[in-house]
Amino acid sequence: MIELRNLTKIFRLKGEQKVVADNLNMTFPKGRSVALLGRNGAGKSTLLKMIAGTLDPTSGEIVSEGTISWPVGFAGSFHLDLTGAQNVRFVARIYGVDTDELVAFVEDFAGLGPHFHLPIFSYSSGMKSRLAFGVSMGIDFDTYLVDEVTSVGDAAFRDRSRVLFNARMEHAGAIMVSHSLGMVRSMCDAAAVLEGGQLTYYDDIEEGIAHHKDNMAHST
Repeated sequence: MIELRNLTKIFRLKGEQKVVADNLNMTFPKGRSVALLGRNGAGKSTLLKMIAGTLDPTSGEIVSEGTISWPVGFAGSFHLDLTGAQNVRFVARIYGVDTDELVAFVEDFAGLGPHFHLPIFSYSSGMKSRLAFGVSMGIDFDTYLVDEVTSVGDAAFRDRSRVLFNARMEHAGAIMVSHSLGMVRSMCDAAAVLEGGQLTYYDDIEEGIAHHKDNMAHST
C-alpha cells in the first residue's frame, strides 16, 4: 500500500511555475499492477521519483507499507569507473541481499558477456539499461516502480523482461509508466491517470485507458 497525502509538487523556473501534483490524496492498493497514464510532461516520472524517495515533494507526504524499488531500470546511480559486477555487489550490500546470488542472477539475465566485468563507462546506453533492469528485478520488493524499462533491448530481451516482470507480480505490486497501451493491458490490472496535477484511480484498467485517450484527443 502506498498512500499519497496532500501531495504537492511545484517546479518554479524564471518566474513561472508548473504544478505537477496538486494536493493529491490517493492510495495505490497492495498487490496491484497499476498503469500510470498521462500525456508527455504530465509529471509521471516525477511522481515515480517522489514515491521512490529520490525527489522531495513541495508539501504533503507519501506513506507506504513494505519495500519499494527505485525506478526499475534506472542506471543513473551506477559508478562509472566500477565494473558491472562491482556495481551489482555494491547494490547487494546496500539492500542486504546475498551478493553472489545477485551477481549470478544479473550476469545471466542481462546477457552482457565479458562486458559485465568491464567498467560502466565503456557501456552503451542499452547495456547500462539491461544491467539496471537485471539489478532491479533481481531484488525482491513489495512494489516495483517501472518507467518504460521493458522497451529496452531487442525483442528477445523484451520478452524475457516481460516474463520476469509477470513472475514478480505474482507476489508483488507495481506502478508502471508506459506509452504502449498494448503493454499496459498485458502487464497491468488497474490504472491511474495524471492530468493537470490531478490523479484519478481506476480499478478497471479499460476505464483508465479510455480517460487517458480522451485527454490525448483533446490535447492542444
